[in-house]
Amino acid sequence: MSANCVVDHLVVAADTLGHGVQWCEATLGVTPGPGGEHPLMGTHNRLLCIATPDYPRAYLEIIAIHAQAPAPARRRWFDLDDPALQHQVRARPRLVHFVARTTDARAGVRALRALGLERGPLLAAQRATPGGLLRWKITVRRDGQRLFYGGLPTLIEWDATHPADGMPDAGLGLRSLHVFHPRAADLRAAHQAIGLQGVTVAEGPPNLAAALFTPKGVVTIESEGT
Repeated sequence: MSANCVVDHLVVAADTLGHGVQWCEATLGVTPGPGGEHPLMGTHNRLLCIATPDYPRAYLEIIAIHAQAPAPARRRWFDLDDPALQHQVRARPRLVHFVARTTDARAGVRALRALGLERGPLLAAQRATPGGLLRWKITVRRDGQRLFYGGLPTLIEWDATHPADGMPDAGLGLRSLHVFHPRAADLRAAHQAIGLQGVTVAEGPPNLAAALFTPKGVVTIESEGT
């Protein structure tokens, strides 16, 4: 795949958005900024800029099922309907996935399909913000699965406006993102097929480990096989 593909955002799942905010304040030392609602998926989020020169426009998303929103007619993204993941995030919020930004998500889907990996169809999504409507296309499988324990990124293609452009400096920055998986060679081939940059893959038990510059120093958040 020739299109540029980079880390767009990290996904931290919480059982409720309130618990996600508490986790963020205790773990990273900052209060997350506002986010919005996703009517298509029955979820809502809070956001923080974590952009650095190595990870431009990167941000952190804390996401939870919106209990007051109508349930979607499909499985939610990022395995949020999976009972095992729900059990884990009830214990505490945690990093579960990351989303990669590309200028040609359709080509990325084709490249993964050539390896026998079905990332899912491209869905059109949007949410309202004080600055206007955000629109994007995103790959979501019908079963909502992340694949490779979250190590194979969801692909996103933004319209003209990117949410990080309106986020204030939160005093955070993404230092590195490492993915561990028993099938490291297969996962590495998938990352190469979509031209993903800025992510290292190594052999080991499933885990995502993102190191962040924070007011508390460098903090590493992990998925721990979730």
